Amino acid sequence: MDSQSPGGPDLTGDPQSTYDRIAAHFSKTREYAWPEVESFLDGRAAPRALDVGCGNGRHAESLADRADAVIGVDLSRELLREAIARARERGYDETASFVHGDAAALPIATDAVGLAVYVATVHHLPTREARVRSLDELARVLAPGGTALVSAWSTAHDRFDREEGFDTTVDWTLPGGETVPRYYHIYSPAEFEADIAESTLELVDLEISSGNCYATVTV
Repeated sequence: MDSQSPGGPDLTGDPQSTYDRIAAHFSKTREYAWPEVESFLDGRAAPRALDVGCGNGRHAESLADRADAVIGVDLSRELLREAIARARERGYDETASFVHGDAAALPIATDAVGLAVYVATVHHLPTREARVRSLDELARVLAPGGTALVSAWSTAHDRFDREEGFDTTVDWTLPGGETVPRYYHIYSPAEFEADIAESTLELVDLEISSGNCYATVTV
């Protein structure tokens, strides 16, 4: 892994192509909802819910128990296919729908959702401008009084020996040994809080768990 610096190599690549390439294998390793997401959702419900960066739909499945309708958005069409197949297999396909879209330009109406999760995705956006814009987009689609959980990988993780945020790539290893680099911006907790403050979201709570920052936010 290596940090990006001005004039240095572009680490960002094409996230859509990256996750299309690894989607099938990636999905097999993402069976269960994160405990932090389940804890956030406990006791919460809304008529319509949103999963930004839904991947294979594991958190959309949790949202489907707490909303009449769930929308999952992802940049990877192959991961969306995995999510649709999962919803059909597990019987929540009448509640959940999945659409192709960018977290920084959500294809969702303003004030449309009362509950959302934006988990393990913001750190894949290649610039601070795009990351803050995605937080603004989350604020835009949340109905007044709506609540969301936002998470990002953090320098608090044991594998990182840094205090300030940085850009890097983390390889995904496919069966057979091929490695596919994935771009990450590793947030410091203070930087994560600062980006939320820069957005139109209102921070309710910030926690560190398993090397990730988790922010409960509202509008």
